[in-house]
Amino acid sequence: MSLGRTLKLNTGASIPALGLGTWQSKPNEVYDAVLTAIQNGYRHIDTAFIYGNEKEVGQAIKDSKVPREELFITTKLWNNSHRPEDVEKALQVSLDNLQLDYLDLYLIHW
Repeated sequence: MSLGRTLKLNTGASIPALGLGTWQSKPNEVYDAVLTAIQNGYRHIDTAFIYGNEKEVGQAIKDSKVPREELFITTKLWNNSHRPEDVEKALQVSLDNLQLDYLDLYLIHW
């Protein structure tokens, strides 16, 4: 399967068919993994607040120099922030950690 292959969602949006997951990545290891993946053609990066690595993931995204609009970034809302009044604050924390203005996909993590 080509790294450039995408799947069309019912909304009309496209999502890369392959992505790099960052769960259980060790500190300092995830930066190198994400940077190397992006440099080698990966465009979908998946992380989550609870993984504790959003800051490293964000730094690797920034350092890759790949334009943001060419990437598909997913992170997840941890289960202590599912109350409606907590969602926006949790989203902003993740955006700040990732050094991004927007996400492509924000999932509810359970």
